[in-house]
Amino acid sequence: MTHILLVEDDPAIAMSLKVTCKREEWQITWLDNASSVLPMLRSDKAQDLSAIILDVGLPDGDGLSLCQQIRHSTDIGPLKDVPVVFLTARSDEVDRILGLEMGGDDYCAKPFSPRELVARLKAIWRREQLLSQQSTTPATTSDEMAEPASSHQSEQVRTFECQSGVWHYQPLNYSLMWQEHKLELSNTERNILLTLLQAPNQVFSREQLLSAVSDYPDHRLARTIDSHIKSIRKQLAAVDSSVDVIHTHRGLGYALCPA
Repeated sequence: MTHILLVEDDPAIAMSLKVTCKREEWQITWLDNASSVLPMLRSDKAQDLSAIILDVGLPDGDGLSLCQQIRHSTDIGPLKDVPVVFLTARSDEVDRILGLEMGGDDYCAKPFSPRELVARLKAIWRREQLLSQQSTTPATTSDEMAEPASSHQSEQVRTFECQSGVWHYQPLNYSLMWQEHKLELSNTERNILLTLLQAPNQVFSREQLLSAVSDYPDHRLARTIDSHIKSIRKQLAAVDSSVDVIHTHRGLGYALCPA
């Protein structure tokens, strides 16, 4: 069963989302404070977690900082990469950019429709599976892709080869390796790299990359791609600083080194 962690201090919003998730036959765990989140993620109750819905304004902490803590935690295993959707009452573009840069996968501005939030979660899971598929794998129907990856998915590793070396992607645990080093990437950063890897000779504009990693792209936030590229480059340089993996094409966008 799909399991969602909801971190929201407003009981009315929590109840509405619980009803909606129940209709989807999803299990939902509700916490109303920030301090309980990491202990919950370290417990056995979180092992089957599919996503986190995280309020930005919590009574005992900042949801943005909490997301960053989750992304950098070393004691919660693969849960540090679980998709995060922010709930925010803030309409300022800067706040939305910060949320995405700190590791969020998407956001919903309050007031919002619970059905929209469910659609956004399904879109995240669908996008993860699309980027995981082998090019030789038969197309998956949209109904099959409406839920997160399950344990019966193929464990076959996908290999990409280009001038920068050999890359290995494990769809089951979303692990991306370069030169035998596992990269500690956010979901968005990993999906940007996978998009570039699938077409090494293609130059992708910021808008194209934003659309590739979000089914609800707000093109006013296209500049967040620059921050993600900077973070990716930092990790790649830590593995091998002699290789220029991602090329900047001024005025156009980004491309992986040619195959």
